[in-house]
Amino acid sequence: MDYVPHTADDEQKMMEVTGIRSIDELFADIPEKYRLRELLDLPHSLPEQDVFSLMKDLGSRNTIPPVILTGAGAYHHYIPAVVGHVISRSEFYTAYTPYQAEISQGILQAIYEYQTMIARLTGMQVANASMYDGASAMAEAAVLSAKTLNRTRIVMVNSIHPEYRQVVKTYCWSNGYECIETPFGPSGQLDMESLKNAVDDNTAAVLIQSPNFFGIIENIAAVESMVHAKGALLVSGFTEATSLGILKPAGEMGADFVVGEGQSFGNPMNYGGPYLGIFASTDKFLRKIPGRLAGATVDKEGKRGFVLTLQTREQHIRRERATSNICSNEALCALAAAVYLVSLGKNLKKLAELNLQKAHYLRSRLLELQGWEPLFSGPVYNEFALRAPNAKEINRRLEAKGIIGGYELEKDYPGLKNGLLFCATEMLSKKDIDGVVSLLKA
Repeated sequence: MDYVPHTADDEQKMMEVTGIRSIDELFADIPEKYRLRELLDLPHSLPEQDVFSLMKDLGSRNTIPPVILTGAGAYHHYIPAVVGHVISRSEFYTAYTPYQAEISQGILQAIYEYQTMIARLTGMQVANASMYDGASAMAEAAVLSAKTLNRTRIVMVNSIHPEYRQVVKTYCWSNGYECIETPFGPSGQLDMESLKNAVDDNTAAVLIQSPNFFGIIENIAAVESMVHAKGALLVSGFTEATSLGILKPAGEMGADFVVGEGQSFGNPMNYGGPYLGIFASTDKFLRKIPGRLAGATVDKEGKRGFVLTLQTREQHIRRERATSNICSNEALCALAAAVYLVSLGKNLKKLAELNLQKAHYLRSRLLELQGWEPLFSGPVYNEFALRAPNAKEINRRLEAKGIIGGYELEKDYPGLKNGLLFCATEMLSKKDIDGVVSLLKA
């Protein structure tokens, strides 16, 4: 079976209706050099038993390093066993977006509980379930701001995660918006004067991140007053979700949107995904935010129940009015986050405090090494940036011992030569940290 449902007659009729002479014209926007001109050299099919053996062999090559010192948007946290148990149930475990959300009380309640917890953690009134990742969540908030205010300028601080900035720029380019970046100062926090100068009457949104890419906590309240004085909207982002357990919510400091990455909430690191894009806003954007919203109600007998309150996917409303086209089962990642948060409860604050303590201990020990110095002076959560004598050589030595070292900042910030971004979570023990320092001393 070739899985092509259209006959030659079907194709001919469609070409007549669309006014094209060949199927190739449908791909005219793709540059010639990127088009596939011959079939890929794929191996022949295998019996199921052989496929199983092959996959088992490939899987055996995966190794989990005993010590991980890198964060930079992907964080190594302990995941309680109950998370995997719940999300692996057949009612939830699907690759495609769960259409049973329209009728299944289990799916609807899971989404509702997730939304409620995210709204409380971010200090917002509304949260969806969910975006692809933190980067797309931030980009969606920027575009939504521009469309809402009918303005075309997006301003973002250079201390936002580099990959998030790339995605925002792509969204802005495709929508015809201007995208401006402003620098950070010596403390690692945003440069307020530069930001003020960049925000004008055509600015739709100002994008910041706290803790920012360097792990430094920003003064959101100070930015909020300046942004709103210009009639623009404030988008506050994050990459490390556990910080929500200890920092004052951005929503309580006046942010219009709080967006970020929820991978830290029960979603394992797995070659870059799947991730969980958290998207929360004030209730005035209720009918504009992408994704689905579940609500609580009562049935005709007065019993509590859950309903799909709003869904803006293109398959449910007029395509030109749709604000979402998410088809992957992001609700599964949201479910993992919900189960994780429920299992932790109020201990999320204790977890955040533990991350804070581990990071500051690691930082103090690394600064004992000769030639090491802090890159910035701003307050940090569980990530921090240091300048080392030779960043590449240090990471090479750590890797030889099975340790993932710091993220090399020079790749994204050429001015930060030999800068390393380190992260410490509850997965690092005091013995691990002391061992790393002893290794580097030697």
